[in-house]
Amino acid sequence: MKLPIAEEKLMELIWTNEKVFMKDLILLYPEPKPAKTTIATLLKRLQDKGFVGYTLYGNSREYYALKDKSNYFSNHLGGIIKNYFDDSALKFASFFTKSHKMTYEELEALKKIVDSEMKKTEK
Repeated sequence: MKLPIAEEKLMELIWTNEKVFMKDLILLYPEPKPAKTTIATLLKRLQDKGFVGYTLYGNSREYYALKDKSNYFSNHLGGIIKNYFDDSALKFASFFTKSHKMTYEELEALKKIVDSEMKKTEK
């Protein structure tokens, strides 16, 4: 499930800070800051979708992520690869490396990752 941009931005704050209260989210949110009611609505939507949980301390709620960031983006990226690159990770990787003007150092780092993954698949 792909989240709308506003919900994704809020999730990013929660993922980064692990556990946060509403007052923390308001402080952490970049300018222009949304209204407290907007953040509350987004949190409710994220709860309904199973992305966010909370612990109640009196009248305050401490929010935390129920979905892992890497899994969320991996699933989203998988959808992009399936829909735009004929379900081919190779086509995606080729597009990505050619279109993002990677530096020599970045390409070397990517090559090390690929080499490492190749060793894992050797028999």
